[in-house]
Amino acid sequence: MRDSNFYEAFAAEWIEAWNSHDIDRIMSHYDKSLKFSSPKLAKFIPGSGGKLNGKESVRSYWAQALIAQPELHFELIAVLKGVESIVIHYKGVGGKLCAEFFVFAENGMVTESHAHGE
Repeated sequence: MRDSNFYEAFAAEWIEAWNSHDIDRIMSHYDKSLKFSSPKLAKFIPGSGGKLNGKESVRSYWAQALIAQPELHFELIAVLKGVESIVIHYKGVGGKLCAEFFVFAENGMVTESHAHGE
């Protein structure tokens, strides 16, 4: 099991990466086998069922989403730690409450990311 500092550092960097709008910095956290789900994805890409597989597919979606939401800014609320997983609770666009569940591989890269929002 990872130490608590790993998760705290990951969460802080993840928030900063998104706030930078730098797609390469954002993607640096994810494994090529990434599985991602989000209710926003379901609206943004009809027919996706809110799910994407593979780092490059997710990268393409997020690059488009960053262009569509230039005001995107996240504010960290809490980091909830699990076993090789965390939930980051944060305020998203427009101050809406969001949470994202992450699963980590042994190499410290994210293999699954599941976004939740109001």
